[in-house]
Parts: sequence; structure tokens; C-alpha cells
Amino acid sequence: MKKNKKFWKNKKVFITGHTGFKGSWLAKLLIYLDAKVIGYSLREEKKSLYKELHLHKNLINIYANVKDYEKLKFEINKHKPDILFHLAAQPLVLESYRNPFETFETNIMGTLNLLEIIKNKKNIKNAIIITTDKCYKNDNKNKKFKETDELGGKDPYSWSKVCAELITNQYREHFQKANITLCTVRSGNVIGPGDYGKDRIIP
Repeated sequence: MKKNKKFWKNKKVFITGHTGFKGSWLAKLLIYLDAKVIGYSLREEKKSLYKELHLHKNLINIYANVKDYEKLKFEINKHKPDILFHLAAQPLVLESYRNPFETFETNIMGTLNLLEIIKNKKNIKNAIIITTDKCYKNDNKNKKFKETDELGGKDPYSWSKVCAELITNQYREHFQKANITLCTVRSGNVIGPGDYGKDRIIP
């Protein structure tokens, strides 16, 4: 942990979706590691981990939508982060059936906005785009997925994340400057304290 603190100390880290479940825990950890955290997200829910951890006291808090290209661009240009985590998304499978347009717009255009904004930013050394293990084509064969497995989906949420993966890959291959390390991280079901998301495993 001492090595981690040495690396993260005073690093400016921009997190989209910092008021959500995973975003709150990420912000909490980075604050513990002495990073300077800038959060960009919709307002937290009335009952949320973000409120319970009192994170607003220890980071720069920006309430805004990743679909707002000009606002997102302004804040990234203003704060000049070293590292960026993109977690802002519509994260629920069942909600994606109820509101497919919102799911596609947020998860696809939000990611596209971010990538277009940062593609020529020399100050950003690393950008991590959080997607999901639901982006793999699932034939229900009870197998473990590998990063090279075929992408696909059976619901709007999964397909929106497939699109986020493909868009990120295009920017990494064709548009991204060499100074930025750009990657995606495909997380599975995350379980932990403070998760109040509707339809999640424990709630």
C-alpha cells in the first residue's frame, strides 16, 4: 500500500460517475491514497454510499451529465487530470428494457464524448473505460470468458456496452495519441456494502 500511496499522491484523477456505487468506492480509495479527485456525475440518490461516506468533503464535485459534451469538455480542460476513470453509465439490465433510448444514449454517446475530448490531451497519461462482462456473446455454455471472446448481447444494456468497447477500440487504434494509455475494464457483478441499486443482487 505504501508503494500505491507513493504513486497516487497528488495525482489529479477525474472520475465520471463518482456518485454511484463503484464510483464512490473508487473515490474513497483514491482519497485514502492522497490523490486529488475530481468527480463528474449526476446527483446522488437520496440513499447512497456517496452520502454515507461524506465524499463531497474530500473531492471536487461536479454535478453534470456525460451527454453534455461542452460541459464535460470544459471541466476536463479546466482540471487537467493525470488519470481518468469513466464509470458514468446507465448500469442496470432491467432498466435498459424500460428505457432503451436513455441506456444507449448515456452508455454510447457518453463514452464517445469522453474519448473525443481526451484524444489529444497531453496531460492525461491513462484513461480507463469501465464496461462489463455482459458485453460477451453468451451462449449459456457455462464457460469462462476471455478478452478475445466474441462480443455480443441479448439486452439493451449489454449492447450499449459492446458499442462502448468497439468505440474505445477505434479511438485506441486510429485516433489516440501515443501519450495516453487507453483501456477498457470488463467487471462482473460487483457486490459490497452501500449498493442500493434497484435490481442488483443483494438489494
